[in-house]
Amino acid sequence: VVVLSFVRNALATQQMPPNQVLVGLALFLTFFVMAPVWNQVNQTALQPYLAGEMQQEQAMELAMKPVRGFMLRQTREKDLALFINIGGLPRPTTPDDVPTHVIVPAFCLSELKTAFQIGFMIFIPFLVIDMVVASTLMSMGMMMLPPMMISLPFKILLFVLVDGWNLITSSLLLSFK
Repeated sequence: VVVLSFVRNALATQQMPPNQVLVGLALFLTFFVMAPVWNQVNQTALQPYLAGEMQQEQAMELAMKPVRGFMLRQTREKDLALFINIGGLPRPTTPDDVPTHVIVPAFCLSELKTAFQIGFMIFIPFLVIDMVVASTLMSMGMMMLPPMMISLPFKILLFVLVDGWNLITSSLLLSFK
């Protein structure tokens, strides 16, 4: 959702696409990325629990393993170290030693950093278009004409010509290991 919001702001289209579309796309991308993890949770924990083959506590423990593994693969060591140090916890020797209450905020922080990095890269070409249009209008003496009014069609054209939605989607999906 963060990256998709950056796209909308970089294009300066205000409410296009609407929030519902952005959230829906983000959810479907999440479902796609998380499908292997959810399938593993289903096979190792949920189905055996529903069949009565294990207790709830054991099922929860088995279900957390793939989720924790996914989050740990995406989390930067620096972010994990931050929460371990702030929490006053001993340095873990194995990934299993890292508590889940440390992994979750570290994962969120890592994902936000990645989203802002992608967002920064999205903004650059659109910022250049804004600057070129503003400079051109100033050199022509058209100071009263808002540059955004002229640059918007060029930004949309650029986004369509480079197949922006495909690039954004592939960048998001490839950011997961």
